[in-house]
Amino acid sequence: MKVVGRAMSTVGSRMLIIQCDAAQLPALYSEVNDRRMKPVGKILDLFGNVKAPYAAVLCREKCTVQPNEKLFTK
Repeated sequence: MKVVGRAMSTVGSRMLIIQCDAAQLPALYSEVNDRRMKPVGKILDLFGNVKAPYAAVLCREKCTVQPNEKLFTK
């Protein structure tokens, strides 16, 4: 498992914005898991500054991820 980043905020009920580590950018459409390895959703877009990128994650259900919670990919 590698760390994708930290949850920043939610948009609506199913879109989650996370701050990524520029050195370990995840692939588009990769599965995102929480710290308990429960699937959260899939990465739909990477955007922002090259040194401080963000990712938009479409959650499977209503987003219940807490701010600053670490998220992971396989």
